[in-house]
Amino acid sequence: MRSWMVTALVSSALLVACGTNVVNPVTGQTERSAMSEEAEVAEGAKGHQEVLQEYGVVNNPALQSYVNALGQRLAGQSHRSQLQWRFTVLDSPEINAFALPGGYVYVTRGIMAYMDSEADLAGVIGHEIGHVTARHGAQRATSQQNAGLGVLAASVLGAVAEAYGVAGAGQLAGQVSQNVAAGYIASYGREQELQADGLGAEYLFRTRYDPRNMIDVIKVLKNQELFAADQAKAEGRPVPVKGDWLSSHPSNDQRLETISRLAAQYQTRERYDDDGRNRYLQAIQSMNFGDSPDQGLVRGQNFYHEPLGLALTAPAGWYVQNEPEQLAFINTARDAALLVRVVPAAAGKAPADVVRNLLKPTQGRLEPTTINGLQASRFTGARAGANGSSVPVEATVITGPGDRVYLLQSTAKDANALARARAGLREAEGSFRALTAQDRAAARPWVIKTAPYPKGGFAELAKNSPIARPEQQLRLINGYYGGGEPTVGQLVKVVVPK
Repeated sequence: MRSWMVTALVSSALLVACGTNVVNPVTGQTERSAMSEEAEVAEGAKGHQEVLQEYGVVNNPALQSYVNALGQRLAGQSHRSQLQWRFTVLDSPEINAFALPGGYVYVTRGIMAYMDSEADLAGVIGHEIGHVTARHGAQRATSQQNAGLGVLAASVLGAVAEAYGVAGAGQLAGQVSQNVAAGYIASYGREQELQADGLGAEYLFRTRYDPRNMIDVIKVLKNQELFAADQAKAEGRPVPVKGDWLSSHPSNDQRLETISRLAAQYQTRERYDDDGRNRYLQAIQSMNFGDSPDQGLVRGQNFYHEPLGLALTAPAGWYVQNEPEQLAFINTARDAALLVRVVPAAAGKAPADVVRNLLKPTQGRLEPTTINGLQASRFTGARAGANGSSVPVEATVITGPGDRVYLLQSTAKDANALARARAGLREAEGSFRALTAQDRAAARPWVIKTAPYPKGGFAELAKNSPIARPEQQLRLINGYYGGGEPTVGQLVKVVVPK
């Protein structure tokens, strides 16, 4: 939970009265465009500040410098080397990379944890550079204008988000789709994604990396899908599938087939430069893995947020979902949840003001109470629903550590589901507490380290790993989820408490 407050990535629509003829730097063809290069740069600069505010950057100057230097090297060999390119590592566990028009490229520390070499990361960055050089964001904006929808800055972000998203891993697309202006989001088209893959391979070749490293990148995505499916089956959940938002994307199987063919077309060099694996492993040493302390840590059934000074515990069998705008405790049946949010200052601090401004009830009552020594008020009432119906509302307003005010709202599919889940909802609510010494000891972030691969294999490494399903996840972050083993003594990535 980054700040528990919804922050729009895009604040306004950009309306363009007329188009202009622009030569596409990749194809050399003239195309009618709603965005000039100057407009691309301006929109990218505006969006860049909003992305940084929403996600934050990894506080590691050496890592930022390493990624920027790699990106600049690739961009210098691209079709738009004249742009002022910027490359940023975002402080997010999401497995994602995306770009804004005008030369703004982002990779998350989440996706970096699963890359195995500098050349692999170059493949990810090269793909995103390809979206910018081929003007895919501008093309999407133009198609929207032609359809009479206006040119939304929102569509630019929406089109680029989650080029590397995988089922169950990339939350950026959902976050953007809920927050951007007009809520109009569309992904890049199939041909644009495949073109970006091909450009990524070309830029690898130009910078003396083996284009076949693009194959490794696509395999990482395929393994993520397999892991997400296996994890869902183990937990008795439906296997996650891509939603409509990604329906125009080629499947990772198709991308793997296409990029394998493209990589083979390049004239084989006598020698490519080193893939930079050792440099890469050194660069990501001590990088956070999974949740960031600044965003809150999920540890089993527990949630710890040291900067806010609080902790909560989910009932047995419930799921903890740490989202950018809220924390959710979801019951086993997945038909009820407790949502925890920071109350914005504009909603007030008095419980009656919070309830009135955020819940907008038509009737109900507030009862003062305490939860683990913290002052609270529980509201029970109703609000207006569709077609004149009345919807039950149950929520608690708590003043937590640092005098921050929180709203804990019970929500469910229907009144029956709410009644069935009420005991668990109250249990989760009753766990709201100031961090104890025991909580602080448990709230240690996890970081990436390297270790020689032992004779006992991943099973031996898993014995000292704090992550869930450690053997499977260690295989995943090292590229062996589908099978195989490193050689004994080879450096591999491990996850340890900081």
